[in-house]
This record gives sequence, C-alpha cells and structure tokens, in this order.
Amino acid sequence: MSKRRFRLGSVLRARQAQEDAARGQVLHARRAAADAADAAIARGERLAAHQTPGEDTARAVVAALTARQAMAASLSAARQLHLLAEQHATSRTEELTEAARRRRTVEKLAERHAEQRRQREQRAEQSDLDELGTTMTQRSAIRDMNP
Repeated sequence: MSKRRFRLGSVLRARQAQEDAARGQVLHARRAAADAADAAIARGERLAAHQTPGEDTARAVVAALTARQAMAASLSAARQLHLLAEQHATSRTEELTEAARRRRTVEKLAERHAEQRRQREQRAEQSDLDELGTTMTQRSAIRDMNP
C-alpha cells in the first residue's frame, strides 16, 4: 500500500514560524508599553517634585511656570506614547491570536490526514487478516474432504 504523505507539512512549519514571529512581536510590544509607562510615571514624578522658586521676582516665577508647562507637555506626550504603545501591543496580540488560529487549522488538517492514514492501514490489515482467515478455512475444508 502506498504511503500518502501529508503535503502541507511545509505550510504547517511556515505557520508555526509565523506564530513564533508574532509571539516575539507581542513580547517586544509589551516591553515597549511597559517602558512607555515607566517613562510617563517618571515624568509625572518629576513634575510633582518641581517647586516654584521661593524668590518673588517676576522672572523667576515666569521661568518656573514655563518649566512646569514644558514638563506638563512632556508628561502629556509620554502618556500619549504609552497609550499608543498599549494599542500596538493589543494589535500584536490580536495578530498572534490569528497566527495561532491559522497554525491550528493546518494542524487539524494534519491530524485528520494522520487519522485517515491510520484507518486505511487498519482496513488493509483487517482485509489481510480476513483473506488469511478465508484461505485457512478453505484449506481446512479441502483437507476435510480429502481424508
């Protein structure tokens, strides 16, 4: 009996590689989101720690307010970057889920193919056993006729 090979083996390997790449991208995106969160927290702490000068000169107050405004803008930008990084991580996670679904689809085809092969082999073996049993019965019957 000819052995039928699973022809989608290379497709399965490619799908597994795609899933591995997607998993790496998810890890990278999550790390970037965590780094962005850390940066936003650090900028927020710096802004909270920044005090207005004790001097009453107008220039010192204006300079301090300008610095706080710049720090607040930096904090806002850091928060926006964190939000974008989180969205990117979510998008990469969805891509990973899709890659896993595609891989699993090909795996199911491989499993179905293996089961069909096993059933064919089992039928062939049963057919051989039936043939052997029939042959033995016929030989026994012939022996019984010829004493």
